[in-house]
Amino acid sequence: MPEEAPRWTSLPGMMLGLARRHPDRPMLTRWKDGAWVRMVWGEFAMKVSAVAAWLRAAGVAPGDRVLLVSENRPEFLIADVAVMSIGAVTVPTYTTNTVHDHAHILRDSGARAAIVSTTALARAVTAGATEAEGLALLLCMGPGAAAPPGARLATWAEAEATPNDPAMLMAEVEHIPEGRLACLIYTSGTGGAPKGVMLPHRALLANREGVRPLIERLNVAGERYLSFLPMSHSYEHTVGGFLLPSFGMEVVYSRGAERLGAEMAEFKPAIITAVPRLFEVLRTRILAQVEKDGGLKAKLFHRALALGLRRLDGPALSWLENVQLGLLDRLVGAKIRARFGGKLRALVSGSARLDPELSAFFLAFGLPLIQGYGQSEAGPVISVNLPWDNDRRTVGPALPGVELRIAGDGEILVRGDLVMDGYWNRPEASAAAIQDGWLHTGDVGRLEGGKLVITDRKRDFIKLKGGDMVAPSKLEALLVGEPEIAQAVAAGEGLAGVVALLVPAEGAADGLGAAVARVNAKLSPIERIRRWKAVPEPFSVENELLTPTMKVRRRAVIERYRDSLEELG
Repeated sequence: MPEEAPRWTSLPGMMLGLARRHPDRPMLTRWKDGAWVRMVWGEFAMKVSAVAAWLRAAGVAPGDRVLLVSENRPEFLIADVAVMSIGAVTVPTYTTNTVHDHAHILRDSGARAAIVSTTALARAVTAGATEAEGLALLLCMGPGAAAPPGARLATWAEAEATPNDPAMLMAEVEHIPEGRLACLIYTSGTGGAPKGVMLPHRALLANREGVRPLIERLNVAGERYLSFLPMSHSYEHTVGGFLLPSFGMEVVYSRGAERLGAEMAEFKPAIITAVPRLFEVLRTRILAQVEKDGGLKAKLFHRALALGLRRLDGPALSWLENVQLGLLDRLVGAKIRARFGGKLRALVSGSARLDPELSAFFLAFGLPLIQGYGQSEAGPVISVNLPWDNDRRTVGPALPGVELRIAGDGEILVRGDLVMDGYWNRPEASAAAIQDGWLHTGDVGRLEGGKLVITDRKRDFIKLKGGDMVAPSKLEALLVGEPEIAQAVAAGEGLAGVVALLVPAEGAADGLGAAVARVNAKLSPIERIRRWKAVPEPFSVENELLTPTMKVRRRAVIERYRDSLEELG
């Protein structure tokens, strides 16, 4: 049934308000000490209240930024809501970040407090804080951590044991204004340095209202959601952290992609959100099993796939083929759906382009795979297809409350409450990104029948198949900093990892491999060069691969060597 709820003005107001209304409703489930452990909403609220009281007593004040570095687990969300509850700002950060990445974000955000999950992450953040010369407070969920000189170190157990008044905090958060800054989500900039996207409570709540019609029609209250994308990513931070729990779904934190199959069978989730890379891996595994089985099983599978694709795209099936497909669906399709738990209402792909042929594979077997589109700068969800009106060649219609416009140069513009306030401490970049209230997304597309089609990227970010964003200028600067490399272009849009085209310095072709290895040692795993290739001639003005001011024409290089890049990918 549609939820009757007050109009919340903040995320803590929503989360603690729901806890008050449904204290015994299952909320979060995680694997701990060899068993699955469930947390209900009432317990969640008690822990949020305690951690909020501890943070306040430790000197964290409204407006302060607090770094949050953790794997997906209940403590992440508890810390997130606790920080926001006292008017401070969370800065979710990837666990895979390098020491230099942590240093940059600490320095840029001005965060003087950090909450980390493990001793190893505490070491990385401590090293980053030493480089950034600033951290006053370190709260670690695990034992044995050490803080930077001059910083206070505390344990999670200490924070959870703090005397507190949940009723008072609940009353307090009801008055948080919707325009207050909730979090800084760091995303790569054109110069390679991550920028802090300023998201107020309003933006994430607008996303919730935008997906409300979809979620209510799916009727998933009381069902489970399997969470495995990192909560530091804006997509999972909003959807898995706040949206789906607020609609009554129980969040199960996966132990990792390698255990996902067993967890889907065990928990039978109603919704899974993922990036295209996961669907590619799952298709590969299914096809490998079919090839291994061989014989009649393989013939039945391929016939079911062929008829399922015909049902999607035509030509229309005959009466006999429809009967045959019905039988094959029970023999083949039902078993494939059972791999996903058998209760899926929606498989939602986002954060990168989903190949229509890849989505067709799953749709042919009756799996409700839909694609959406968004950006960190917009809450992040902008549009999404609907299971009952799914055009896989588009990213669906805009959410209710979201305005879309296509600029004269084809750029997609977005307006609405979901749009960020700007980039932290970057007024010029903010002014360029938001003009007259319209967010300039940097993506190029068109509207077809009210649905959005993405055709290109206006900016030079590399968006990998897994949804990760990589700034090529950073990689290229490091590559050409090696004596063996004269010129470099990093690429990888839509690929599984970053690849590079290299022009060797004179007489140094044999040293390219060692140079790339040295550069990779300075990068996070996502940024590392997976494969590379030496190109036959330098980039020059004469071959139109350099501008007159001697800047590499990245798009021209990528187009010229498209075949080579496809081989590398």
